[in-house]
Amino acid sequence: MAQAPFVIQPRLTAITLTYLNEAFIADSVLPRVLVDSQQFKWSRYTLADGFTIQDTRVGRKSAPNQIDWTATEVSDTTNDYGLDDAIPNFDIQAAAAASDIQGVNPIDPEARSTMLLSELVGLDRERRVADLAFTLGTYPAANRTTLAGATQWSDAASDPLGAILNAFDSCVIRPNIAVLGQAVWTKLRTHPKITAAVYPSGGNATGGPTVVARQAVAELLEIEEVLVGSGWYNSAKPGQTPVMTRLWGKHAAFLYRPQSIIDTKSVAFGFTAQWGSRIAGTIGEDPKIGMRGGRWVRVGEAVKEVVAANDAAYFFQNAVA
Repeated sequence: MAQAPFVIQPRLTAITLTYLNEAFIADSVLPRVLVDSQQFKWSRYTLADGFTIQDTRVGRKSAPNQIDWTATEVSDTTNDYGLDDAIPNFDIQAAAAASDIQGVNPIDPEARSTMLLSELVGLDRERRVADLAFTLGTYPAANRTTLAGATQWSDAASDPLGAILNAFDSCVIRPNIAVLGQAVWTKLRTHPKITAAVYPSGGNATGGPTVVARQAVAELLEIEEVLVGSGWYNSAKPGQTPVMTRLWGKHAAFLYRPQSIIDTKSVAFGFTAQWGSRIAGTIGEDPKIGMRGGRWVRVGEAVKEVVAANDAAYFFQNAVA
């Protein structure tokens, strides 16, 4: 394809590192942890390790009893994710010529391509994390419930607050963040039992519909954060009429995420192992791009999404209809 090697461009890398789609929550659901190489190891803990009562009494001259960790060390590998975009030299030359005209501030074709590629690489990551967090099989049988009919939170007679708090009581490690699809959040923030718990003295002072904020729900549930997946993707096949679909479905996951995930051995629902940083650069020149040739812009990263402690979570499938 190209006759020159891939060259990392600091200017383009700076763009992809600072570009952030505010609708994406993947980095908050599975925080990034830097690893030293593409091959890394992480620890899968068993519940018994942290909750089995040990004999801690020590005799005057005896040695303390020893414990035996049964954590499994898992070997894993980051995957490369990236995309290329062809930039014709005509576009580059036209932008350069326009910059010579007073008062004209042309769009840098390579910068624009880097932003688009960053968006699409991030979109695929958002889908991967959503698929992990919103899949029934990710969670053990005791930590998941499928709602239907009158138990779904879209039913005004249901009891989402009671269901969530009872789920928390059943978790050995209490979740501290909520991950909700947009449809779930819309119903939850207007549910009569939630609004009554937040506003026990009555509804909206203006007489309008009562809705609650994320922070209010977080305080009600005694968790740190409510994350709402509001992103979209086109689920139609290439060439067909676009079908816009939510990345995060009509489900609710409550996860344990420590305030600081130091390394891959931290106890957490999950994390993202990242080797190096996201990169952006160019490959050129390619005479097959357009009449005047061109160059390729590439954006990519090496990551692996890991669910490390699925016991530290609870999942409601089909939380709303």
